[in-house]
Amino acid sequence: MAEPRNRYSTVSLILHWLIAVMILAQVLLITAYEATEGQAVSREFVQIHKALGLSVLLLTLARIAWRVANPALPLPDTMKRWEKLLARATHVLFYLLLIAMPLTGWAAVSATGRDLSWFGLFNWPLLPISGGRDAFRAIIDIHELVMKGLYVLIALHVAGALKHQFIDRDNVLHRMIPWIPRRP
Repeated sequence: MAEPRNRYSTVSLILHWLIAVMILAQVLLITAYEATEGQAVSREFVQIHKALGLSVLLLTLARIAWRVANPALPLPDTMKRWEKLLARATHVLFYLLLIAMPLTGWAAVSATGRDLSWFGLFNWPLLPISGGRDAFRAIIDIHELVMKGLYVLIALHVAGALKHQFIDRDNVLHRMIPWIPRRP
């Protein structure tokens, strides 16, 4: 009989941490854009932000496909039912918001009709959305609302991970961070 898995696959780990680093980069890029608005460099920050957002969309779709083919590890039996429901709901909401964020950004750019370059390699196709600046502003408002929801989920996710590590001491964090040793 095969021993049960106690850690996520290498592909799951890479996708998880790559998306996490890209989300952090997105925050830093928009912060840099806002700090330099009106300067030539600010355009570069926003262009990288857009290309990285499209990359997050693709990686999130890949992560969902991988997750369907490779189901999540079971949660510890010591977790209460409501904790398991919260954990599952948080993960589903993460996937939804990680799709909604880049989609609303893509839609906002599409509304302006401007080119959407993917790291200068090619122009990403625009969505069939028009409306110019007014539509852009309305869609960006949604984009920013989704961002706030993502911040809340990140805070819940980190708090949950820390709770598992330092209060429950149940090896949940060991599954996603390779250098944390497994507790007996």
